[in-house]
Amino acid sequence: MTAQPPVTALSRAIADPTPVDGLAARSPMAGLDRRSLGFVDVLAQSVGAVAPSAAAATCPVLVAARAGSGTLLAFLLAGVLMALVAYAVNQFTRRMAATGSLYTFAARGLGVRAGFATSAAMIVGYGFVAMFALLGAAYYGLTLLAHAVPGVTGSRGLVLLLLAGFGAVCLLVLWRGIRLSTRVTLVIELLSIAGILVLIVVLLVRVPGSSFAAVALPRSVGIPELAAGTTVAVTAFVGFESAATLGVESRRPFATIPRTIRWTVIAAGLLYLLSAYTQLAGFEALGGDLVASDSPVNDLAARAGVEWIGLLLDAALACSFLACALASTTALARVLFSLGREGIAPRALGRTHRRFRTPYVALAVGVAVEVAMPAVLVLAGMGAWQAMGVVVVCAAAGYMTAYALVCVATPFFLRRIGELTAGPAVAAAVAAAGLVAALALDLWLEASGDRALAVLLLAGVAVVAFALWALCRRRRPDALRRIGLYDEPTMGDVLGGAP
Repeated sequence: MTAQPPVTALSRAIADPTPVDGLAARSPMAGLDRRSLGFVDVLAQSVGAVAPSAAAATCPVLVAARAGSGTLLAFLLAGVLMALVAYAVNQFTRRMAATGSLYTFAARGLGVRAGFATSAAMIVGYGFVAMFALLGAAYYGLTLLAHAVPGVTGSRGLVLLLLAGFGAVCLLVLWRGIRLSTRVTLVIELLSIAGILVLIVVLLVRVPGSSFAAVALPRSVGIPELAAGTTVAVTAFVGFESAATLGVESRRPFATIPRTIRWTVIAAGLLYLLSAYTQLAGFEALGGDLVASDSPVNDLAARAGVEWIGLLLDAALACSFLACALASTTALARVLFSLGREGIAPRALGRTHRRFRTPYVALAVGVAVEVAMPAVLVLAGMGAWQAMGVVVVCAAAGYMTAYALVCVATPFFLRRIGELTAGPAVAAAVAAAGLVAALALDLWLEASGDRALAVLLLAGVAVVAFALWALCRRRRPDALRRIGLYDEPTMGDVLGGAP
C-alpha cells in the first residue's frame, strides 16, 4: 500500500483556497502579454534605449568640446547624478508596475498636472531619441557604404531611403511581439559593445602608459566648462529607466526592474569612463586633437594601424542605433498605450493585437512620426549628422524634465504611503536640483549656439502640450482624474481569486 504524503497547511490552501474579495476580473492594462518577460528581456529594453556602445563612441568628443581636460570628471559627475535619479525612480518601481512608468509615478506623487506634464516630457524624450537613433543608423550606414562607394554620405535621397527602411524594420519587429524585439535589441547591442571593447583593448596595448596620467586629472577647467560638459554627459545615460515601461509584461517586476535600472546606470557609466579615457589618451599619444575629429574612433583606429576595426565599428554603431530605435519606440508605444487606456489620448492607441499582444496602433503612430520628423529636417537641407544634433537636444530636454518631476514627486509619494525616510528624500532633492540646473544650462547654451532650432521646437511642443491639457480639462475631465493607472492583481492571479 502506497503511503500518502502528509497534508500540510500549504497543500490544504491550494486544494481549498480561502476566497479573496475585492479583486477585479481584468487588469487596467489587459491586452498586453502580462508576466511574460524575464530579466534578460527587461535588461535588453534599458540597454537598448541607452545604446551604450553608440554613446561610448560618440559622446566623449562632445563632452571634451565643452569640458576639455575635465571630460572624465564630467562623466563621473553625470554618472553620480543619474545614479541618484535611478534611486528615486526605484522607489516607485519597487511598489507598482506601470506601463506609463515615469508619468504614472509623477501622478501618484504630485497629482494630475505633474502626471500630464511628465507624460508630455516622456513622449518628447522617447520620440526624439528614436528619431536620433534612426538618423544615426542611416548616418553610420552611409559611412559604412562609403568605404565601397565614396561620396554617398552626402546623398539626401539615400538618407531618406534608409530612414524609411529602418523605420519599417522597427515596426515589423515590434509588431510581432515584445520578446522578439528585446532579444534582437540585446544581441545587436552586445555585438556593438564588443566592437567598442576590441578597439579599447587595442589602444590600451599600443598607447604608452605614461600618457594616461596626463589626461586623467582636470587642468585649468572652470566650473562653467565642467557644468556644460556634465550636462552633455548626462545625455549618454538617458533611457536607463525605460525598463519600467515593461512593468506589466515582466514576470517579477518589483525585483527585475529595479535591478535592471540600477545596473544599467552603473555598467554604462563604467563603459563611458573607459571609452573617454582611452580616446583622450589615444589622441594624446598618437597625435591629433579629439575635439577636432569628426569620427574619433575611426581616426584612432587608423592611427593605431588597425583600420579594419574602424570598418567594424561603423557597422556596430549602425546596429547600435537601430537597437536604440527599437527600444525607444517600445517605450514610446507603451506610454501612448497607457494614455489611450486612460482616455487622455485617443482610445485607439490603447488597442492591442489579438495574436501578438502588442500595442500595434501606438507602434504604427510612433514609427510614422519618428520617420516623418527627421525626413522633414533632411528635406529642409540638413545633413543626417546636423539633424541628429538638433533632435538629441530635444530628447535630452524631455528626459531631464521627466526625471526632475519624478524626483520631486518621490518624497511626496513616500509620505503619502507612510514610508518616507531621509535617504530617498535627500537623494531625490539633490538629483532634482542637479537636473534643473543642467537643463537650464543646456537650453541656454543651445539657444545661443548653432542648434537654436531645437529650442524653438521645444517651445512649440510646450505650447501644443499646454493646449492639449486645456482641451482635456474641458472635454475629458474624468480621463484626467484617471491618469496614473497601473497594473493590479486580478482574480486569476491569486489563489481564491478566480470564481
